[in-house]
Amino acid sequence: MSHAARRLPDAVAPPAAEKLAGETLSISADGGPPTAVAGPASAAAPPKLKLQPLNTNLSLREQAYAALKTAIMDADIYAHREEIRLDERQLSQALGVSRTPIREAMSLLEQEGFLRTVPRRGVFIVRKTKKQIIEMIEMWAALESMAARLATLNASDEDIASLRHMFDEFLSSAPGDHIDEYSDANIAFHQGIIRLSGSHLMGQTIENLFIHVRAIRRLTISQSDRAARSIIDHMQIIEALERRDTELAERLVRDHSLNLARYVEKYCDYLD
Repeated sequence: MSHAARRLPDAVAPPAAEKLAGETLSISADGGPPTAVAGPASAAAPPKLKLQPLNTNLSLREQAYAALKTAIMDADIYAHREEIRLDERQLSQALGVSRTPIREAMSLLEQEGFLRTVPRRGVFIVRKTKKQIIEMIEMWAALESMAARLATLNASDEDIASLRHMFDEFLSSAPGDHIDEYSDANIAFHQGIIRLSGSHLMGQTIENLFIHVRAIRRLTISQSDRAARSIIDHMQIIEALERRDTELAERLVRDHSLNLARYVEKYCDYLD
């Protein structure tokens, strides 16, 4: 369902006896499905970055930055225990540009906290610890609950109704029967509340939290019947927004996110 870097040195090959930890992504340059080379610690395929060649008539660094950031945010970075390692050569081939704009884009992304460079190992997508993720969810809860308060004051009836329509196809069947589609709708719902606040600054502030909170929501939505309980919470939130019940909408949104924080605290030890 749709709704939508410090300059880095060239990669240094490790000694033959040294093993690279984590997962290396292999990305096709023709827009087809990427292939993955599993790291030594896991036989499972790592998340895939979906990339298309860039338009060479525009700023290559800016395009590479935007493409990489979108792909990183779309990757399921917590679906595997290993970190995801980016390969500069493969990224260059997939995007159809030289390594220079790729290196510059990755430097910007590292400054923003999306990537980190490990000497003699490479560049990795940043993963957070369980404690850090809980803190991010708590921050998200504070911001999204304020967004809900503002939405009751600023959003149009039509915009609020658009939240309800996100779940039309799940009213006649259990969300668990279409978990991937429901996961997308779930994430779009939370993005929608931020958008309905009318606060551009709030959207900018929450952006760097989104990659991690989104990944955890996607990972946990299929566990412990969370999808079925989630849609009930969503309907209650929408009803409060429709009634312009500011205090209730704010509380329901905050409690909904804090429930995720409690779940991560209790069940997600694999994040450490």
